[in-house]
Amino acid sequence: MATNARHLKDEGTSLQVVSAGAVAGLVSRFVVAPFDVVKIRLQLQPYAISRSAASLPSTPIYNGTLATIRHILQHEGLAGLWKGNVPAELLYVCYSSIQFTTYRSTTLFLQTAFPWKLPDAAESFIAGASAGALATTATYPLDLLRTRFAAQGHQKIYASLRGAIRDIRRDEGYAGFFRGIGPSLAQIVPFMGIFFVTYEGLRIRLAGLDMPWGGGDATAGVAGSILAKTAVFPMDLVRKRIQVQGPTRNRYVYRDIPEYSGSLRAVLSIIRTEGFRGLYKGLPISLVKSAPAGAITVWTYEQSLRQIMNMSASRESRL
Repeated sequence: MATNARHLKDEGTSLQVVSAGAVAGLVSRFVVAPFDVVKIRLQLQPYAISRSAASLPSTPIYNGTLATIRHILQHEGLAGLWKGNVPAELLYVCYSSIQFTTYRSTTLFLQTAFPWKLPDAAESFIAGASAGALATTATYPLDLLRTRFAAQGHQKIYASLRGAIRDIRRDEGYAGFFRGIGPSLAQIVPFMGIFFVTYEGLRIRLAGLDMPWGGGDATAGVAGSILAKTAVFPMDLVRKRIQVQGPTRNRYVYRDIPEYSGSLRAVLSIIRTEGFRGLYKGLPISLVKSAPAGAITVWTYEQSLRQIMNMSASRESRL
């Protein structure tokens, strides 16, 4: 590996890693927020592919990404593309901080806990999967709140973040904040594993390349995000559908969201009523989002970490 290449696993103290991860999550989330709202709307949109599913509408409200954007702008204004951004910003800041810290700590543990060295791919997969699982569990209520706010149309279901927390706790109990955590964990473990294996493998090979969007690190982040997102996308869609279950299920943009009693039954129901392609609704916009999100997150993280480390070194040299 080139000596001037920053390595995600080894650089910085714990506090510096947490700070850089928080900055990366904050910046990335704000940039890709409109893509996320459009993706959620498309994922939640149920419509039947045959007359046998009479309970579902036969035609979609939104016909593609551009039509969805136009519809949101026309009926909800520009701010509609950033619905749910407050819990989402909190989610991404906390998630990124936990993710990068856990990834670094797990990697250091794996490097010292065994008398032999694990293959790089195995090390990256275990560290990435562990980081994703812990970060997902710790921040899941924020993810659910983000989905529910993004699914609101012109009619408000929750007037504020505090009101949403109060209403969910009152009507659904604390378990309501963790609806859909099963498929969430089922997708995040392979997602983060695939992402970090791809990222760590490509960044070494692409080290030293100078590209308009940030060089080898950014390119590796894009490739890792696209590959991982495509592999686990059906579980992401099922998670979104389950997150809006409960007493408010028929009050979102779509009045006909089916009721699912579990992840497997949700998958089977979607295939039966909407076809196998129904599991991939919103995938194009998700990939469009994932590419810049992955690149921005990793690039911002490494740039932030570098700046924080330089500031710390400069401060220490003056003492």
